[in-house]
Amino acid sequence: MKPDAPITYQVVVNHEEQYSIWPMGREIPEGWASAGKSGEKSECLEFIEETWTDMRPLSLRRFMDQHEPVD
Repeated sequence: MKPDAPITYQVVVNHEEQYSIWPMGREIPEGWASAGKSGEKSECLEFIEETWTDMRPLSLRRFMDQHEPVD
């Protein structure tokens, strides 16, 4: 029996700038778009780790920037 071929993934991002991986060849779910990176799972996860440095959703980051406490 032949081993399964490795799955190629792509990095996807949503409107809140949250990242995930998705198998290549499958339709990307509504609300998500390709982030332009694909490869083995470990490569995609490394890209996400380097890129997604602030885990807060975009809407929360914007809200907090507008409501920064005054010293």
